[in-house]
Amino acid sequence: MEMYRKGLGQLEQWKTRERRKPLLLLGARQVGKTWLLQEFGRRSFRQVAYLRFDRNATARGLFEEHGSDPARLLNQIQAEVGFAIVPGETLLVLDEIQECPAALSSLKYLCEDMPELHVAAAGSMLGVRQHAGTGFPVGKVNTQMLHPMSFTEFLRALGKKELASMVEEGDWTGMKSFHDRLTEYLRLYYFVGGMPEAVSTYAATRDYAAVRELQQELLENYERDFSKHVPTGTAAKIGQIWDSIPLQLARENKRFMYGEVRKGARIRNLEDAMDWLLRAGLIYHCQRIKKPDIPIKSYWDGAFKVYVHDVGLLGAKAGLDASTLLHGNRIFTEFKGALTEQYVQQQLRAELGISPCYWVSESSQAEIDFLFQHGMDVVPVEVKAEINLQAKSLKSYCKRYSPPRAVRTSMARFRVSQMAEGPTLVDLPLYAVCRMQAELGTHGAE
Repeated sequence: MEMYRKGLGQLEQWKTRERRKPLLLLGARQVGKTWLLQEFGRRSFRQVAYLRFDRNATARGLFEEHGSDPARLLNQIQAEVGFAIVPGETLLVLDEIQECPAALSSLKYLCEDMPELHVAAAGSMLGVRQHAGTGFPVGKVNTQMLHPMSFTEFLRALGKKELASMVEEGDWTGMKSFHDRLTEYLRLYYFVGGMPEAVSTYAATRDYAAVRELQQELLENYERDFSKHVPTGTAAKIGQIWDSIPLQLARENKRFMYGEVRKGARIRNLEDAMDWLLRAGLIYHCQRIKKPDIPIKSYWDGAFKVYVHDVGLLGAKAGLDASTLLHGNRIFTEFKGALTEQYVQQQLRAELGISPCYWVSESSQAEIDFLFQHGMDVVPVEVKAEINLQAKSLKSYCKRYSPPRAVRTSMARFRVSQMAEGPTLVDLPLYAVCRMQAELGTHGAE
């Protein structure tokens, strides 16, 4: 399998940035941070000096002793890796940096004293954020987030580069011809998801059972982390929230309710556990806003939906088996379209860097699945798991707030039309969510 991650392009931009600082690559466990930095080094540098702190006590000792003295530290690192580190030719990779707080602190001194050196560190979001406010190098690092593989990255990993390019470039004529093929791969992506090891397992074996077994192992590893990093009582609460997510998303009203985690539970009892899952990057909040105005996050009313970080893991956690792939497009509508909403918000984050919100009318009769700020506009996004394009909530919202543009994503083909309520409506196939911002820019004024 030939892996490709769009993060490589971001890393290339970082490499040539005039005011470059040490890079801190963050993400949940096992989303591919180590592979990405090593592949970046292989492609873009003559050599890579690689230190992994969870397996190298010597490396931890070097930074604990010399972390605030970059010149001496560099000499020690060269002795450890066995070759000279040459600025512009060598990428220094500090992996699992959360295991060595002194290494995290050293990024400040490397930034100030050796700005010509390319230093890239990788760490789990939870571990790095635990050091925020102590030795964290505030203002002295560039940060980059890594999410699970997006749908187009998934296509490339399966050798379908032409289909991936067709989607990314907005070749609607081509996509019309390959609509059924793209839908087939989208069903597969819902099942496999974007965790690199799950994708590579499917690419190598084409075995659905092997994929699910691997996903269950990943879920078990996460659950072991609960008890490894926090006291027993907090670990139990983390597990209860984690286990409740599929049930919360299976409701028509997907607002997260603490009372459904366990009987009689209150926010104050579970807040620390929820925060742990957020800081670990295992879940995302989609905040509800009371008014679609800018800046959009100023209008959060305190309610939110919770999604996990990967659609394949959500399916595994919900107990969906491979038979769902054999029943047409049933997988898109599983537990009230929760998989489809999970997929859309995952693509918005991974492909477009969007952290969406959502909106519900005061009467709760109308709901917009996602909204995001685009320039000076707030764009409503309605998610449909099937071809049915009835859009009562979207019409109600548009009549009330008169947005210039709106998006509906579903199993239907691409088209642009004018709604009776006023806005330009962009209908995007679910497999082309990555085109959302581009099409908004094309169809209507910025």
